[in-house]
Amino acid sequence: MIEEGDELTNEHNEEPQETITRVTGMYKDWFLDYASYVILERAVPAIEDGFKPVQRRIMHSMKDLDDGRYNKVANIVGHTMQYHPHGDASIADAMVQIGQKDLLIDTQGNWGNILTGDSAAASRYIEARLSKFALDVVYNPKITEWQASYDGRRKEPINLPVMFPLLLAQGGEGIAVGLSTKILPHNFIELIDASIKHLQGKRFTILPDFPTGGIADFSNYNDGNRGGKVRVRAKISQLDKNTLVITELPFGTTTSSLIDSILKANDKGKIKIKKIEDNTAAEVEILVHLPSGLSPDKTIDALYAFTSCESSISPLGCVIEENKPLFIGVSEMLRRSTDNTVQLLKQELEIKLGEFEEQWHFASLERIFIENRIYRDIEEEETWEGVISAIDKGLKPHIKHLKRAVTEDDIVRLTEIRIKRISKFDIDKAQQKIDALEEQIAEVKHHLEHLIEYAIAYFQRLKKDYGEGRQRKTEIKIFDDVDATKVVIRNTKLYVNREEGFVGTSLRRDEYVGDCSDIDDIIVFTKEGKMMVTKVDSKTFVGKDIIHVAVFKKKDKRTIYNMIYRDGRKGPSYIKRFAVTSITRDRDYDLTNGNKGSLVLYFSANPNGEAEVVAINLRQAGSIKKLKWDIDFADILIKGRASKGNLVTKYPVKRVELKEKGVSTLKPRKIWFDDTVQRINVDGRGELIGEFRGEDKLLIINQSGVAKTVTPEVTMHFGSDMIVLEKWVPKKPISAIYFNGEKELYYVKRFLIENEGREESFISDHPNSQLEIVSTDWKPMAEVVFAKERGKDRKDNLEVNLEEFIDIKGISAMGNQLTKDKINQINLLEPLPYEAPEEVHADDLEVVDEMEVSSESPTETTDNTSGTPRKGESDHEIDDEGQITLF
Repeated sequence: MIEEGDELTNEHNEEPQETITRVTGMYKDWFLDYASYVILERAVPAIEDGFKPVQRRIMHSMKDLDDGRYNKVANIVGHTMQYHPHGDASIADAMVQIGQKDLLIDTQGNWGNILTGDSAAASRYIEARLSKFALDVVYNPKITEWQASYDGRRKEPINLPVMFPLLLAQGGEGIAVGLSTKILPHNFIELIDASIKHLQGKRFTILPDFPTGGIADFSNYNDGNRGGKVRVRAKISQLDKNTLVITELPFGTTTSSLIDSILKANDKGKIKIKKIEDNTAAEVEILVHLPSGLSPDKTIDALYAFTSCESSISPLGCVIEENKPLFIGVSEMLRRSTDNTVQLLKQELEIKLGEFEEQWHFASLERIFIENRIYRDIEEEETWEGVISAIDKGLKPHIKHLKRAVTEDDIVRLTEIRIKRISKFDIDKAQQKIDALEEQIAEVKHHLEHLIEYAIAYFQRLKKDYGEGRQRKTEIKIFDDVDATKVVIRNTKLYVNREEGFVGTSLRRDEYVGDCSDIDDIIVFTKEGKMMVTKVDSKTFVGKDIIHVAVFKKKDKRTIYNMIYRDGRKGPSYIKRFAVTSITRDRDYDLTNGNKGSLVLYFSANPNGEAEVVAINLRQAGSIKKLKWDIDFADILIKGRASKGNLVTKYPVKRVELKEKGVSTLKPRKIWFDDTVQRINVDGRGELIGEFRGEDKLLIINQSGVAKTVTPEVTMHFGSDMIVLEKWVPKKPISAIYFNGEKELYYVKRFLIENEGREESFISDHPNSQLEIVSTDWKPMAEVVFAKERGKDRKDNLEVNLEEFIDIKGISAMGNQLTKDKINQINLLEPLPYEAPEEVHADDLEVVDEMEVSSESPTETTDNTSGTPRKGESDHEIDDEGQITLF
């Protein structure tokens, strides 16, 4: 480094070219001074009261102007400028932000809308006053420390004596020089409960609660410290089969920004929507209309993946303590705030105790002064000193019980008592006043001795007085990650030029492969036995003589590739089966032994591990007797893609023919339901629902009396009112007892699902109708508990065998009346024993387990995405030049 005064010379030691002079003096500290000012005086809130300076000055000004009536915001802003050295715009904006949080300011007029992002009206049109809560917890001039304002003309509070974790309730955000802060808002009631737990010495956890509602995953919240992350989502539900409705927003978005993000995703082809309507008023309502035939569940996931319906927030707890920035978690913020509240309550009690003792002291002096007629002792005194001395002398015999010495100020106050008051003095009333003061003193002393209990009672009072309507708005939930490649709309078409070896979306004159998206990967196989996975692009060279191309699905253990290849130009032929689960993008993989001249004789891609039967035809050569025979791929084990395979023949193969289409050789998929995220999966998380083959379906029954069967997909969403989720057995009846709102009686029915894939209600559509119990057992039992009628004994409980009570009828049938007697409740009992038809479990099937598919595959890193593979061509014939012909 060149020090001040050092000279720069060239390599020939010529005369100096230039010098570096360091800038010193006033410039040296300017940046540090500016950074400190921004951090301390503008951007970061203080931990003591949770306010930034501008917010504190607004609150102080509002207290100055407070007379119980509304004041124009413009007047408040003007008054605040006496304390705040910046312009009126910054004050007005800060005040609107406080008012929109609906805690400290009682607003009147158009203060904007946090849901739509609409700004507030001009400050001359809107009004404000302090809320009852603010008057209760923010102010107490007797325990407030004061400092001179920026121009020295007035006094302003250093910190307001806030006796509540206000910073956590309102949240705070600011960008300073070199640091920033982002403290998320928390729930009012939960903060009070946590403060009480802290005072009781118990552990507590607090999580953010956003005014816009929505759903949030706080599993990585990290107590609000740096490095934490909160995932927030809009609340989206299905209104009907072609309409989604958004009713709550993720924090940090508005209806306008959310709709814009949806329209952009639609324009880019990530999602597909018909139109969007914004019906937001007091509550959020955004209707997303879908084209017919589009999956609502998949679209919901796509909205989370490609729009602002899901976003990530990174909290950062930074506050000012003793004029220094402090990085701190929300739990510690709450502890410090609660401890500070206890100390403020203690100061308040001590001041109150001093006031009561002063009142008691003077009331006692006044009684002594009047009751003993000491005022007569001053009648003959001619000087002021004599008057003071006479009263002091007259009091001395009666002041032994007082708690402090009598001062001259006390005597002066006695001389100010009017004659009228002396003449009407009532000793009993005076004593009652003294007794009342003694009770108040005792009460305050008791509170000081039991300060923690007093603080707990204080927080409980706040909860009782101000907690109504402040229940949690944001639903706490753990999110399942959305795989963007599984929910993206296939917005483009993929083409292939097999001979030249090009694939891409711009080859419209060549062979059409299928639909894909611009974030998909494609997998390609060539006749030389080479394989490659590459990103979808307009035109990509992957190798000549392509025999199969499809969208690649990452970690796909069910797509099995069947292959027969010749090793080298004149080598033997081998047969192999393999899966491709993970791979490095844009790398050539050789599926043969690697000898020059190797050739693929037969290839097929099978989405469910199908194993076909093929016929091997040899060329007539020498003394070969058997020129044709069949091979069943089901006899070949599924191994890694790098395996050599099993020997087919050492003789030249003329052609390979498909003789019989294959059936799946994979076990049925086991599907689990994870109650934590309310999603199904194939990864073993949650409760096992069952083993599903291709045609098997899920049975879903909701509390509203709606049943439906659906093909299980991991993108499915399930409503909160779902009460039955199981593998559907078509011949297994569903039994239900429901209250018919029109008849005002209970009915029993048993039925089968008649229309697969369609939602059907099995109770009456009367608004008072409701489902009591539903059972999918073969022989369900129910217990009826009767209501007690006046003047009669309660009837014994009735056990009902639902199978015997009613035959299986149509799903729309009303059913049979259960009883005419009034019913208290209906309980579902243990079903009667029944041997259900045995199902062949996956473990008993002579098929390949998915877990074994890639057991011999080498482990590789990958950044591939997934897609839906397309079944490849099955029949190939090799002509005399060794070319593959596709049938």
